[in-house]
Formats: sequence, C-alpha cells, structure tokens
Amino acid sequence: MNTTKNGVANKVTIASLLVALGIIYGDIGTSPLYVFKAIIGTRDINLMLVYGGVSCVFWTLVFQTTIKYIWLTLRADNHGEGGIFSLYALVRRYGKKLVIPTILGATTLLADGIITPPISVSSAIEGLSMVKGLENIIIPGNYLTIGIVVAILSLLFFFQRFGTQVIGKAFGPIMTIWFSMLLIFGMKEIMQHTDILHALNPYYAYDLLANYPKGFWLLGAVFLCTTGAEALYSDLGHCGIKNIRITWVYVKISLVVAYLGQAAWLMHQGETLLNGRNPFFEIIPTWFLLPSIIISTCATIIASQALISGSFTLISEAMNLNFWPRITVRQPSDSKGQIYIPSINTILWFGCVLMMVYFKESAHMEAAYGFSITITMMMTSLLLSYFIYYRLKWKKIYVILFLIIFGTIEISFFIANVAKIKERWMFLFFELFLFMVMYIWYYARKINNRFTKFEELGKYSSQLTELSQDDAIPKFATHLIYLTKSNRRHEIEDKIIKSIFAKKPKRADVYWFLHINRTEDPFTLSYDVSELVDDKVIKVNINVGFRIQPKTELYFKNIVTELVNNKELNLHIRPDGSSKYNNEPDFKFIVIEKFLSIENEFALRDGLLLNGYFFLKRLGVSDEKAFGLEKSDIEVEQIPLVYHPITNIKLDRENR
Repeated sequence: MNTTKNGVANKVTIASLLVALGIIYGDIGTSPLYVFKAIIGTRDINLMLVYGGVSCVFWTLVFQTTIKYIWLTLRADNHGEGGIFSLYALVRRYGKKLVIPTILGATTLLADGIITPPISVSSAIEGLSMVKGLENIIIPGNYLTIGIVVAILSLLFFFQRFGTQVIGKAFGPIMTIWFSMLLIFGMKEIMQHTDILHALNPYYAYDLLANYPKGFWLLGAVFLCTTGAEALYSDLGHCGIKNIRITWVYVKISLVVAYLGQAAWLMHQGETLLNGRNPFFEIIPTWFLLPSIIISTCATIIASQALISGSFTLISEAMNLNFWPRITVRQPSDSKGQIYIPSINTILWFGCVLMMVYFKESAHMEAAYGFSITITMMMTSLLLSYFIYYRLKWKKIYVILFLIIFGTIEISFFIANVAKIKERWMFLFFELFLFMVMYIWYYARKINNRFTKFEELGKYSSQLTELSQDDAIPKFATHLIYLTKSNRRHEIEDKIIKSIFAKKPKRADVYWFLHINRTEDPFTLSYDVSELVDDKVIKVNINVGFRIQPKTELYFKNIVTELVNNKELNLHIRPDGSSKYNNEPDFKFIVIEKFLSIENEFALRDGLLLNGYFFLKRLGVSDEKAFGLEKSDIEVEQIPLVYHPITNIKLDRENR
C-alpha cells in the first residue's frame, strides 16, 4: 500500500483533499494574478493576441502540467516522496552523469523561488489601488506599496521558526475559497461572452506564435501559468498521488475558467491598451473588490509559505544526499517532516526583500520570472526519461517520443525566456553561488573518499582483544564507538585502526563500529548488528532515510538498550561503565576529521574543489552536530589529508 510521509494510507477523504488544496497549489494557483497582464503588457488588445494568449495558456496547462507532471511525473514515487532529489535517488544507479542535471535543477528551482513571494504578494497588494479612496495612496512601485509587501514577507519569514502547524490548518479552506472565487467570477464573464470558448482551439495558439509580430517571445509570459508545476511533484509526500490528481481536476477547471474570463473581459472592455490595469481585478465586481484582495493576499502568502517549506525540504535532501554542507536544521513542531533551516530562511528573506526593492512592482518582476524554472523542468525531463526507461520499462521509442515532445516544448519556453536575462542578471550570481556550493561539495567529497583506505577488521581482532585486556594501559572508555563509512561487515577505515593503536592506544571493553547508511527510501529507520569478536568487536549498520535528520547517539543507545534487554551478545552480564556514583553507561564516540595538509600541491580544479570543500566545511555545522552526537560523549581527532604531496623540494646545505 502506498503511504504518505506521515504514515497515513494514501486514501482520499475530504480532509486529505483540503490538505492538498492548501499545500501544493499556491504557486500555480495564484498565477492568474499576473499571467494575462504579462501577456498583454503594453501591446494593442486584439483577437489574435487575446485568443492566442488564452489558447497558449490552456494547452500549456494540458501538456506541461496535466500530462507531464500530473499523469507521468507523479508516477516517479520514491516511497511516497517526490521532487528532483527523490527522482535522482531513484535513477542515480543508471547514470553517473546525472549529477550535473540534478544540481542544475535543484539550483534553479531554489534560485528562482526568491521571486515567487514578492511577485505574488505585490500583485495582490497592488489591487488595493483600485479600491475607492486608496487609488492615490496605493500606487504600484511607490514606497508605501513596497513597504507593505516587505512587511508581509518579513513577518512570514520571521514566523517560520515557530512552525506552521496552527495556521497551516487554514490553508485548505482559504485556497478552496480562492479557487471558488476564480471559478465564479471567471464563469460570470464567460456567460456574458460565450464566444471566448472558441479560443481553446489550438489553432489560435499556433497563429499567435507563427504570425503575431514577435509572437514566439510571448511564450516567456505564457510560461508563467505553469511555473508552479514543479511544486506538484515536490509536494507529493505531503498529500499522495490520488489526492493531487483529484484536486487538480477542480484546480485546473478553476484556472482555465479564470483565464477565459479575463480574456472575455479583454475582448469586450472597449479600450485598445491596458494602461496598467490588471485583468484579474477588472473581472471582480466593485462590491467584492476589497474582500477579493484580502483573499488574494492570503492565497499569495500561502503560495510563499509553500515555497519556503519546499526550499527547506530541498536543502535537507541535498544535505542527506551529500550535495550541500551540513547546516543547522531545527524541528519547530511535533509534525513529522516539518523542519526549519535558519540560514536558508535568512537567505530567502534577504533575496525576496532585495527583489522587491529592486523591481518595485509586479509588472517589472513578470519580465524576470520563469527563466530558471524552465531549466528545472528540462532537468526533470532528463531524469524522468531514465525513470520511465529503466524503472517503468517503457520501450525506447516511447522514451524518445517523450523527449522529443516535451524537449521541444521546454526548449521553446527556455529560448523565449532567454530574453529575460537582461532583467535578471543579478539572479545569475545567486544561481552560480548555489551551483558552485553543490558542485564543490559533491565532487570534493568524491576526491576525499578516494583517499579513504579500508582494512580487514579480522586482521586486528586478536590485537583488539589483547589491548582490551591489557591492564597496563589506562582504560579510555568502557564502550568506544567509531563512526565508519564502510557498509561492509568486515571492513573499517585504516585511519580508525591508527586512531586505536597509534601513539596512546585506546583501551576499551567493547569496540563498536557504527555505519550510517543513507537509503533511497525517504523514511527508513532500521538497523542490523554483527558480532565480529565475541562481546568485544561489534559492527552496527543503521539505515536512515534521506529525508530523516539522523540522531546517531540516540539511535545507538536505544540499540544497546534493546540488545541488553534481549540478553544478546552477553552485554547484559558485563559492566557498562556505570558505578554507584554514576548510573550512566560509559560511552565515548570518536569523530575523525580531516584537514588539508600543507604538504600538497594541486592541479587547478582539484585545488579549487578541495580548498572550497574545507572552507564550506568550516562554515557548516560540525560532524558531531550533523550526526546528532552529544558533545560530552565525543572526542574529535584531526588527521591531515595528503592528496598530492610535494616531491620536488631542493634544500641546499650551507658549508660553514
């Protein structure tokens, strides 16, 4: 049975449908606020532009969102979880070169996300300029409007540290009201001008792209209608595939009706130019304008919250798959899976405020929005082609057909969005920073791991037993625990052997070697135990899902308690280091950290990678925090990494 990350069966209930509406549709659901305004811009309003625009939007939602994401991509279900890292975890065994597409997809998804909150919230707040009495106060781009948006975003980011479990319960009902509003007021316009239904004919989309002056470049604005499609897959674990697919029917109908309603208004409003008007708010009756702005603002805040939570999840998965340095992660509530990452929260807040201050109004942001998401979608398509070929066992011809159809669509969107580079040049620095962090961390760890040598533990079993029984050497600990990268039962790193025997040997009653195995399953938590020397040398493998933040010391102590209670391995009849003065067992964890030796000389790439890696490592959290170890039970040892030793040293001896 398929399960969600909360362990609840993936069944459909009113409550589960409300959760789906509240969590995953914020971004794509609020796009009617700005899509048609971006398509029309300062162009003359005519049939070719309006009909072609709404036709392009409709068929984009059909192909890109419904077919690619709702029907196909959601099938890439990694034990209830979705998103680009979950997809990578499913297919990484089939291609080593998939690392770069994964990094690119994750980078661009995270980077372009800093513009979603400001464009959404500012689009809603700017609607206040249409309210009688506020038209001279709330003006798009003025300091008051910017200040209101910045204040809303700042409060949203501030409250992340307290969790969203309380206000999150209101997300579903609010988004239900939002989509109902889209449906009702869109339908009102369609009922008055039913001729707009002809615009669903794909011919109008073709006519716009082929015959309208510079019509192809309008795809950059059209693409805004599907920028939230990636979130549908990323939030798979929150709602389950059935709930997403069922709610999408209602959401898609509401969106299409809203776009058709705006198009109908455009065709019959009587003016040649928009002159700064927003078609979304123009179809709202005057008596409902203020409530609609309040509802819109709430919906955009929910959209922003979904982005922030998704960013936290993305970075958490990146850390667990070794794409991002270890940083502080907190759990602000008892809700499983809800996390808060202070450093990412600060980066996103600063980025959103910077976007608002720089662009000033939503109309300027429309020109910069969407470029990176096209890259994310292309990378998802590439990874997905591996999934449908290797996991779904599609025939090669169907995989090629998939790549041709969606490659053509997404490359077209990408080319049209390239024109936005001049409006978003500052984004490139942010994206480059994110890409380099992931690239350096992943590949430098590969180099680091290349110099990790493993030894057969059996060769040292007699020495370990002898050392344990040698009373001439002071006892270092009753239980001595080393973290090891080896997932093989009989192997450990040579640096651990050196740590035990070199200089001052470490005598202990029991030597434990603990391996944390990050699994492809998101929420696995299991272990196995191997006794290599009776009651003396024990290997423990703990399998931890890539969505779980490990608490290694807690897991280990629970394992020991369970072994003692079950009277296994004779641990229950031997001393554990406790005494009449202290009833706590004597555990000592050894963490071995490498540093870059001054004895190295590097090629350019390797030097940049390794120096960058150790710089990032210093900025991140320590290994003991990353693995969930108590400082009082840890000893950290430093060893040099000699990657490429300097060989040509010429020293001339002076004769005196």
